[in-house]
Amino acid sequence: MSLDDLIAQVKQHPRYPEVGMILCHNGVVRATSRDGQPVTELTVKADRRRLAEIVTAIKNRPGIVETLAVVREGTLRVGDDVMYVVVAGDIRENVFPALQDAVNTIKRDVTKKTER
Repeated sequence: MSLDDLIAQVKQHPRYPEVGMILCHNGVVRATSRDGQPVTELTVKADRRRLAEIVTAIKNRPGIVETLAVVREGTLRVGDDVMYVVVAGDIRENVFPALQDAVNTIKRDVTKKTER
């Protein structure tokens, strides 16, 4: 699954004519932790049920047509993609906050990460 695949899926949505913008987030494994320590790999686990709840909540916001999210699990190396989030909606005042809230909530509630 890639961002291109997710965008193509959004474009097939029956309400796609209502879309004025599609925003995407592509989270990748950094070579350093937030506190500056070196990282060579990241092990990720995801709560799939909670992910589905968050996606549904974002989809139900005013002006949002579609929300898709993918979290890769397992051991990932520096530079690997960890998470994709795509939010499509009518105007930026609705879509930008929806994407930010989706990413922040997924990172907080869905993913458990161990850096090495």
